[in-house]
Amino acid sequence: MNARVKKILLLLLTAALLFGSGQFQKSLNRDRDTLGLTHAAVLENAPPVLAFTTVALGGFRGLISNFLWMRANDLQQDDKFFEAAQLADWITKLEPTFPSVWVFQGWNMAYNISVKFKDFPDRWRWLERGIDLLRDDGLRYNPNSVDIFRELGWFFQHKMGANLDDANMYYKSEWAKEMHPFFGANGTNFDLLLNPTDATSRTNAALFLEKYKIIPQFAKQVDDEYGPFDWRLPEAHAIYWGARGLDVAAKNPGKVKADDLIKLRRIIYQSMLQAFHHGRIIIDPFTKNYSLGPNLDLTANVNAAYEQMMNDDAGMSNNIATAHRNFLRDAVYFLYENNRMTEATKWFKYLGDRYPNKPIIENQPDSLPKNLTLDEYAVAVVQIDIGETSQDRVSSAVQGLLTRAYYSLAVGEDDRYENLKRLANRVYQNYTAKTSKFRGNERIPLPPYQTLNNAVMRQLLDPQNGAPYAARAELVTKLGLPSSLLETVTATTNAVETISTNAPATNGVAPPQP
Repeated sequence: MNARVKKILLLLLTAALLFGSGQFQKSLNRDRDTLGLTHAAVLENAPPVLAFTTVALGGFRGLISNFLWMRANDLQQDDKFFEAAQLADWITKLEPTFPSVWVFQGWNMAYNISVKFKDFPDRWRWLERGIDLLRDDGLRYNPNSVDIFRELGWFFQHKMGANLDDANMYYKSEWAKEMHPFFGANGTNFDLLLNPTDATSRTNAALFLEKYKIIPQFAKQVDDEYGPFDWRLPEAHAIYWGARGLDVAAKNPGKVKADDLIKLRRIIYQSMLQAFHHGRIIIDPFTKNYSLGPNLDLTANVNAAYEQMMNDDAGMSNNIATAHRNFLRDAVYFLYENNRMTEATKWFKYLGDRYPNKPIIENQPDSLPKNLTLDEYAVAVVQIDIGETSQDRVSSAVQGLLTRAYYSLAVGEDDRYENLKRLANRVYQNYTAKTSKFRGNERIPLPPYQTLNNAVMRQLLDPQNGAPYAARAELVTKLGLPSSLLETVTATTNAVETISTNAPATNGVAPPQP
């Protein structure tokens, strides 16, 4: 056989072996993918730099990544955060299909790095960067990772929604500003997001989806199932990402651990509890400041979420039941406080029926009857919170309730005004009844109820240090007081004393004798 024929045969053999190797490699790749052994899958729509690092560098990616991890750690120890952030970007690009890498880098920015800055705007930028990293890039390359969905939900629930970070109100304010254009003044308007009618609404709908990666239709489903929420607040978004994670898990059965599903469900029901406690924005019409109050419309859905969690997480049902009972106690009191008496009565009965062997009040004092009425329960909650035999604390609590009552009247919440005044009166009467049994100096009696009321009125109507003029004008008008109360401190003091002394008995407590 001459050399020329030998070369041709060798070339044919080489081609056959290469072809066979390629076919065998395809089979190996399918088996690796089936067994979950492929960690460097080809990325779709990847930028050129990322495509290069994931293909060209091959096995060297691990060595380079290890070096960058060590370098980033050293820089962070030296408080050189901005270069560390750039390294974090490179690390995630070298390991794009590892959800734990994205979770750690996002968490590091939102928690570890943010608190190194004293200025709240700086902290907010790092928290946003952590959210953006997971939402914009992490989910892009790991669209089915429930870990990333859970971590996003946690950022909104805990970092932004809870009060453990002293910048939490700044975070809430900035997020509300970003969400306001999409949801309107009450944070509940989905109409223009779902059915944009003009150029502005179409731009908003596109921005909402492209920048914040929130699907309006899915968000509306979440609101219908768990809400209504104020979508300017973080709890609604925590629930959204938790629900998105559950939806992804349902579409990929067999690839998600049961523990991961429980984590997502906890994000939902814990965030619902937070939304119940402070899921309503209250804007002061006089100072233009805002505060957060309970979203009582969520009561039934929060209760349903707890019931569902006890069914889904049987191993933790006892612990969840304790949290459920605590929620019901709060719900009854908040509904009572806001004069939603029908609902308060309903849930008070439900609390007793659902947990018949548990006391309505934890560590209930022997002085309280075993079978409390709704009124007795509401008064007991306040008195236990303040210490039922502390003269100073009860006096302060009564005046605090009266202050909240009058301010509620000024802003148009008449039902809340009536019930807060009734509650202040009941707390006063309850304390007086208890301490009247004691002799000598063992207990100090409270000042007369009307004296406490007068003090509150003087403080609110003080032209120099009291409520804003518009609020004082509302109170003067609604209470039928003379306009002189708006003018000077002397007039306010004299008029309040005269009116209060000559006024008829209020809520069953007679005014003091002149």
